[in-house]
Amino acid sequence: MRVLTGIHPVREALRANRPLERVSIAKGAAGAKIQEVIDLCRTAGVPVRFESREALDRLAKGVPHQGVIAIGAAQKYAELDHAASGAKLLVVLDGVEDPHNLGAIVRTAHAAGAAAVIIPERRAAPLTEAASRAAAGALEHLPVVRVTNVSRTLEQLKEQGFWVYGLDERVDRLYSAVDFHLPTVLVLGAEGAGLHENVKKHCDVLLRIPMAGAVSSLNVSVAAGIVLFEWNRRNHGGSS
Repeated sequence: MRVLTGIHPVREALRANRPLERVSIAKGAAGAKIQEVIDLCRTAGVPVRFESREALDRLAKGVPHQGVIAIGAAQKYAELDHAASGAKLLVVLDGVEDPHNLGAIVRTAHAAGAAAVIIPERRAAPLTEAASRAAAGALEHLPVVRVTNVSRTLEQLKEQGFWVYGLDERVDRLYSAVDFHLPTVLVLGAEGAGLHENVKKHCDVLLRIPMAGAVSSLNVSVAAGIVLFEWNRRNHGGSS
């Protein structure tokens, strides 16, 4: 995790359009320079969090921070419209907070033929160095899009003609018995918790992977691989 401390370094990183995961500002911090940082974040689409000075002190690890800290991202996030244009397959992650799982899913999605992975701003793994390592180079080829609201994004994609398929271990319909209409969106939730109820409501089809053992769910990156390569087999004859 790359950390930038201080008003000037963070301001210049924003001006240079460097990929940033978020900017944390100490609660109560004010002034023209602080407001400039906030305005630059809004322009760049970088989330701002207002946190206690104690929290910023822990992030800074003793380095003076002036009430402003930026967390660097491994890669720059892509725009939804650009990523969705002409795409046959998009992968949406709902509540996947482990960066290793994010990286593994990015790697698998790229191999299966997806055009992008979409994550929410909150309750989601960031594009850290850990995610980049797990992706094993795939982040250089597959864009990751960050959106404010997953449900709203699914509706936008449906308006563009996408069919939305959500993976849910509690339903009866098997992934192997579903016809994947193009263009396709596959939505995956955190293992155990699964998809949020509101996200489920915006899926056209819910499907599951059958389990023969005593464990009720798979690691989300493993589940992603199973369904993504089934989609690949159906649409590319087993080859990308």
